[in-house]
Amino acid sequence: MKREIIQTDNAPQAIGTYSQAIRMGNTVYLSGQIPLIPETMELVDGDMNMQIHRVFDNLQAVCQAAGGNLNDIVKLNVFLTDLNHFPLVNEIMATYFTEPYPARAAIGVAELPKGAQVEMDAVMDLS
Repeated sequence: MKREIIQTDNAPQAIGTYSQAIRMGNTVYLSGQIPLIPETMELVDGDMNMQIHRVFDNLQAVCQAAGGNLNDIVKLNVFLTDLNHFPLVNEIMATYFTEPYPARAAIGVAELPKGAQVEMDAVMDLS
């Protein structure tokens, strides 16, 4: 099985030695997305609500570049610098996903790249 690199200008470019996503067969491994605006590579201005929306929009862009969408995600990892924002993640996530929802983990972390307060990565199945 050959690895396919997934890349789109509609999501932030990689800021390190990684790809936006890698497809192996019907499985797509999406790298972590923080609330960067693709055109400027700057963090979105605004509250946590805006940051979470931007992360989901970035993930959606990578999903689409791979030939899928957010509802094809089977595993989602959410990293938060403040777990008090977890209810807001649930609220916003319900506007992007339909049931059955993906398996998910929410992890509290001390720090994220570029001072972001939220990051998410995922595994998508296109079968």
